[in-house]
Amino acid sequence: MKLYCLSNDLAKSCFVVSFKERLFMLDCGLTEQTVLNFLPLPLVQSSKLSTLPNYPPFLEIKECCGRTFIDSAPEFGTPSEKMVDFSEIDVIFISNYLNMLALPYITEGTDFKGTVYATEPTLQIGRFFLEELVEYIESAPKASSASFWKDMLNLLPPPLSDAYKPKNWKQIFTMKDVNNSVARVKIAGYDEKLDILGVLQATPVSSGFCLGSSNWVLTTSHEKICYVSGSSTLTTHPRPINQSALKHADVLIMTGLTQAPTVNPDTKLGELCINVAMTIRNNGSCLIPCYPSGVVYDLFECLTQNLENSGLANVPMFFITPVADSSLAYSNILAEWLSSAKQNKVYVPDDPFPHAFLLKNNKLKHYKHIYSEGFSTDFRQPCVVFCGHPSLRFGDAVHFIEMWGNNPNNSIIFTEPDFPYLQALAPYQPLAMKACYCPIETSLNFQQANKLIKDLKPGVLVIPEQYTKPHPSTPTLCIDQPVSNKNSLSICNQKNPYPPSKIKKSSHLNAGK
Repeated sequence: MKLYCLSNDLAKSCFVVSFKERLFMLDCGLTEQTVLNFLPLPLVQSSKLSTLPNYPPFLEIKECCGRTFIDSAPEFGTPSEKMVDFSEIDVIFISNYLNMLALPYITEGTDFKGTVYATEPTLQIGRFFLEELVEYIESAPKASSASFWKDMLNLLPPPLSDAYKPKNWKQIFTMKDVNNSVARVKIAGYDEKLDILGVLQATPVSSGFCLGSSNWVLTTSHEKICYVSGSSTLTTHPRPINQSALKHADVLIMTGLTQAPTVNPDTKLGELCINVAMTIRNNGSCLIPCYPSGVVYDLFECLTQNLENSGLANVPMFFITPVADSSLAYSNILAEWLSSAKQNKVYVPDDPFPHAFLLKNNKLKHYKHIYSEGFSTDFRQPCVVFCGHPSLRFGDAVHFIEMWGNNPNNSIIFTEPDFPYLQALAPYQPLAMKACYCPIETSLNFQQANKLIKDLKPGVLVIPEQYTKPHPSTPTLCIDQPVSNKNSLSICNQKNPYPPSKIKKSSHLNAGK
């Protein structure tokens, strides 16, 4: 067996396993942090952004608030094509909808001829994410396309000078690419045993992270390989993690641990509710940049209850995304993918998520865009607005920052850990509105991961190199080194792509040799 790491993004992974002369891809995550190097795409022309000075001698680089930004359509980091020929990939296994956003680049942008497997919620919600991304960027198109700067990194200041492989960055795909790509995906159910080319059996098992998220178990008569990505042992709305299926693997590949290892999600959720209530009492409005699915469902539930307890039940909440209708409706028909508590509500019958009740009672209103029919009539302040994109480089959030940014009574609260919030806000400075960082990250932290590893007892543990290094703020935050002679640890990274290493039946892996 050989394993290649095609992504340098710990949260949006992509691996390829070469096994019995077949190639299997594990996830195809898209690195979106690259868009932070680009200027925002406003829905209406911004006098500030349109008059920024150039950074000589680059006409395509602009200076803004003491930093440099690319004045071009945003570009994304895609899985590396240099290690593996994508036309030879036989199967792609997707673990969750956050890790399938590079799929159109692979299925439509290369000679890929293989099969893609994912659970139904992963496919449908992943489609929402892809459609939203395309609509956001196409709604505010940039005429220019910058590339000259990529050949002159040494002349640029940080962070552009430190950009990771910018020549591999790509502009967004089209809606046609999205439709063609998702049409290739085959649906798999939890615990369903799939025969893969007669080589092995693949089984998706619940990972507990988000709706439809799965860990993959690949087995033959003599080997067992488990891929753990984006997992959670917390009690939230998805079905709990299935740990028993992951035990005693010959090889356990673990990635997708928390991006906010020093914070408690419950504590941050409480802080968010307090900050929203304080903002409203100061006659300000609150902007919460979000994705079209996921944590935002929990925010609707907790925030509504908190506002009612604070005597602010009449404060309107708006959910604005091109896929608002689809996302809200779809989340209420997913009984088999939910926790038992949510399932019981379905069987009563009742709606599993409270946003159905909120919508019926006009406590939560949803629109595709700020210019959708009825929005200007219904919109009133103070209010709470949920909209995207969390990067603040495109989408309706750009408009609200420009509209509310000069008022210190307003606030913006970041809940998604994917983007450093100070970098996201950089092109909007100076900004008077308050900024709060409340990352609500439910994936495994290092303590939970260490406990899970001990319980699963893998023969070989494969993890990204960064997980073995202590966190800057807390030295104890890292994956423990195995102490038993029966176990071994292997490191992977993209710079030294997991050297082709053989896994024998003895379950011993000589990484790097």
